[in-house]
Amino acid sequence: MSILSVLGLILVGLHFGIPGVYFSYLRRQVNRSWNLHADPGYLPMVVVIVPTYNEEEMIVRKLDNLDEQTYPHDSLSIIVADDASEDKTRSLIDGWIQAHPKSHLTFMSQQKRTGKMPMVLSVLKKLDPKTELIILTDADAFWNKEAVSNGARYFADPIVGVVTGSIQYEEHGDSQEKTYRGFYNILRVAESKIFATPVHNGPFLAIRMSAFEKFGLPDFAGIDDSALGSFMAFAGLRAIQVDDVSVVEPSRGSLFRRKTRRANRLILNFSNTRKNAERLGLYKRTSFEQIWRMESWLHLFNPWLLLLGALLMAVDVVSGRGFRLALLSLTVGLVLFILPLYRTWIAQQFYLIVARLRSFVTHDITWRR
Repeated sequence: MSILSVLGLILVGLHFGIPGVYFSYLRRQVNRSWNLHADPGYLPMVVVIVPTYNEEEMIVRKLDNLDEQTYPHDSLSIIVADDASEDKTRSLIDGWIQAHPKSHLTFMSQQKRTGKMPMVLSVLKKLDPKTELIILTDADAFWNKEAVSNGARYFADPIVGVVTGSIQYEEHGDSQEKTYRGFYNILRVAESKIFATPVHNGPFLAIRMSAFEKFGLPDFAGIDDSALGSFMAFAGLRAIQVDDVSVVEPSRGSLFRRKTRRANRLILNFSNTRKNAERLGLYKRTSFEQIWRMESWLHLFNPWLLLLGALLMAVDVVSGRGFRLALLSLTVGLVLFILPLYRTWIAQQFYLIVARLRSFVTHDITWRR
């Protein structure tokens, strides 16, 4: 029996064993109480910000979806911030505004592309001082009609700083993505019920305006939705994903590009957000610390255990020293691809590894399909 094969098996065992224990623990937490005062009668002034870039395919459907919200329209405003679109996005927005003269919609347009977060930050500086809650969303994300009402009620408790929604994919969407998202939602809600989750969703990200004014936002390159939520959690506020705000997303564009870009953003979050909060003197120790440590391990280090373990066994197969054990282990790993959850897990590890390698070259500040 070769030492390389044994070491490879140990690494692969750790790769699956550590998250397995963590996920088992979280499954027991998902049904616990929120331990929050959520008031359905709490109706703050809400501004929804929709960043767009070449969204002619989806923008009208998005605006119709926002117009259907059950939240009182006199307490709900919409800002569409366009990042120098080159298609019909602008003209379609103008047409929608003309067809809905009573809508509380403002259109802002950039002449030159800056990227999503720089554009959002410029919008935040221009908001009405009466704004109590901002909700960031994507043009291709469609909410349940009670999304704003359900999301806002959690902010009745002053400990809540950020609320994100639970994403689903359309019926005809990719089955692997559906498997991933169903598992993902259970984990994020469970972490949220403990205190906060470090992974948040751009399709629905609600932030308390007073928290933004007090703490600001992280300022490292490539900040995204998860960094915003994690930053608020490090400041001592709860940043939660809730299951009564549902978002449907179509599967669009290149899956590889979309997933590696998302993985790149998560790597940046786990590499920089806590250090940023500490540097600014905002860090408060809460039970979020344990969640952050585990998720940091899973995103930054755990994928490499799988890769290294597989490589060690592959070396043994090629060399012939530990042929039987290594070949058997690799064969079992390949056979397990018949299981949807296993395929989904391996795919996420692949995207994290590729994104880590790409991060040395680019952070993909501007977005594209």
